[in-house]
Amino acid sequence: MTISPQERLADVAAAAVEVAAESAEAGTYTGGVGRALSAVIAKVGARLTVDAESRGFSIGWQEAVAALTGEHPAPAPAPVRHLPVRPDPAERA
Repeated sequence: MTISPQERLADVAAAAVEVAAESAEAGTYTGGVGRALSAVIAKVGARLTVDAESRGFSIGWQEAVAALTGEHPAPAPAPVRHLPVRPDPAERA
């Protein structure tokens, strides 16, 4: 089973909250503990972001190569809708 990046980050944040709560109950919670837990969450978030960017780039690259080589048909172009031209109020007067 594959876990989504959002679930991974949520699991890490939940674990950090548990550690903070246990530390507070034991009377050992300090600002340093809070900063360390925050740093762990930030590191995991940064890694997830880099992974997502890398996956997005590689998928886009694969799609571009496939479109150039004709392996897969290129996606249909997005429809373009032209808005009606609004007359200039100065011309109406």
